[in-house]
Amino acid sequence: MLIDFRNTNTVWASILVETLTRLGLTTAVLCPGSRSTPLTVAFAQHSQVEAIPILDERSAAFFALGVARKSGLPVALVCTSGTAGANFYPAIIEARESRVPLLILTADRPPELRDCHSGQTIDQVKLYGNYPNWQTELAVPSLEIGMLRYLRQTVIHAWERSRFPTPGAVHLNCPFRDPLAPIPDPAATRLQSQFQADDFFGAVTPASVHPLSPVSGQTIPYSDWQTCDRGLIIAGLAQPQNPQAYCQAVAQLSQALNFPLLAEGLSPLRNYANLNPYLISTYDLILRNRQLAQQLKPTIVIQIGELPTSKELRAWLNTCQPQRWIIDPSHHNLDALHGKTTHLRISIEEIGQWITTNPREVRDVGAGFTDNVVGKTDNGTKPAPMDEPGRIASNTKSFSISNYLKKWCDAETQVREAVDQTMAEMPQLFEGKAAWILSQSLPTGTPLFIANSMPVRDVEFFWSPGNTEIQPWFNRGANGIDGTLSTALGIAHRNQSAVMLTGDLALLHDTNGFLLNNKLIGHLTIILINNNGGGIFEMLPISSFEPPFEEFFATPQHIDFAQLCLTYRVEHQRIESWQQLQQLLNPLPSKGIRVLEIPTNRKADATWRKTYLGSFVVREP
Repeated sequence: MLIDFRNTNTVWASILVETLTRLGLTTAVLCPGSRSTPLTVAFAQHSQVEAIPILDERSAAFFALGVARKSGLPVALVCTSGTAGANFYPAIIEARESRVPLLILTADRPPELRDCHSGQTIDQVKLYGNYPNWQTELAVPSLEIGMLRYLRQTVIHAWERSRFPTPGAVHLNCPFRDPLAPIPDPAATRLQSQFQADDFFGAVTPASVHPLSPVSGQTIPYSDWQTCDRGLIIAGLAQPQNPQAYCQAVAQLSQALNFPLLAEGLSPLRNYANLNPYLISTYDLILRNRQLAQQLKPTIVIQIGELPTSKELRAWLNTCQPQRWIIDPSHHNLDALHGKTTHLRISIEEIGQWITTNPREVRDVGAGFTDNVVGKTDNGTKPAPMDEPGRIASNTKSFSISNYLKKWCDAETQVREAVDQTMAEMPQLFEGKAAWILSQSLPTGTPLFIANSMPVRDVEFFWSPGNTEIQPWFNRGANGIDGTLSTALGIAHRNQSAVMLTGDLALLHDTNGFLLNNKLIGHLTIILINNNGGGIFEMLPISSFEPPFEEFFATPQHIDFAQLCLTYRVEHQRIESWQQLQQLLNPLPSKGIRVLEIPTNRKADATWRKTYLGSFVVREP
């Protein structure tokens, strides 16, 4: 513990930091500036805090977002007064939308220096609108013991609100009077002899923070689910802290109900494929067959978390209008389709636990409804054996599988084989194949950050299921390209060697992230798809209108990435073949930043997608 009794500001700031560390804070990201001096000094001198200085505020905020996303714990983010805090805004929006805990500490001038043209002063109260979970302005620092208690309890409340009931950002605006530097003040020195630290901080522990239970009052409509022979589970975007537990819980539900599981590429489910024989990875391509899509219409859908990225899937659900249950513990509305939905404010892990601890209910609810249940036995429901995900074993005569489940699994087998064969035989550097190569080549458990625009869609189209236990990470809360590199570096920091898949524009939008090169503890390999522009716009109707398409939408930048990397002392290699890329992916380096640039043809790749994505035809039996 370190309380700095040199002056009023140092006492105030060090109590704030000590309170946070006792609650569990381990990382603070600090941007340079004068007004934030007391906070910077307090964080920098605390032995239990990793204090990381970052020049650019937007980059700093996304780096903090990445660290918090990976750890599940709030990260403190500090800046000076004025427009510095405004640069945090995109990351705060992302934190709210993707439920990542952050503690935003913006230093400010005291009230008497506002609205009088004092330098570097703007209105910072409620600077981020409604995006923080909670926000307040702290009092001006004081040595009065009652005010120090107020500070302690406000910080505890801020920590709680950043985590519960739904994680997000909390904003504390922190005014400081001069002197900002730790210049000694006898009044603060006198307080030291009266201050009883053990008593003051005695109740400040992580155990004092109690999450609000999302389960209270929830009823699992299991009987409705199990008596349906055309049920479907859709598992969307997911960044669970324990991916294996998440995947096991989803698999439990899928196999207990004998429902096919449509698994988004931006979740770990495809990378724990051995847990679930009913996993469907090619749903976007399957549903492009309109006749088959009509045959596969579900009666009910269990949606786990947010919907997948696929427009095909969303349009199909919008047309089918099935009864939908959304399983997610947050208070967010996750029904972008405005369908016939019921939100169950509960986690899938809790449902998996319920299935485990209520075997009689799981077994008996479907009594009398056995014709369409796979392998019903006296011991409960047993799934039909599979040779691999989506492929029903040939020796299954003793099992009865519903026609609906079988149709999904047969379609997955055919389309998956067609996709894998097409990708394996493709010699040209088609950008979509990069996602497929990553699914085949990365070391087990690699953290993978996936940039927005085309990379997330290519992962959904082409990522092949396996048992690699890879954890995908992404910023799909607001779906922007802000802070792509900085967030990936936050994920990689103090983690195992990580990889990022990105396009050229998303990387260029955040090149200040390369300034973190000397702060990164660990390694990040950047797979750079360089098609010289915004490839996703080639898939939109505006691409047919030239002008203004190329200049105002595709916006090619004509950057020499080798020279750019040289400027930041970052390793760069140009990829000439898929074999070269595969050799560089396993094993990965252990430290530093490396860019592997894959030059592609934007227009040719767009033409390939438009021509072939709908051509993986499912053969009718």
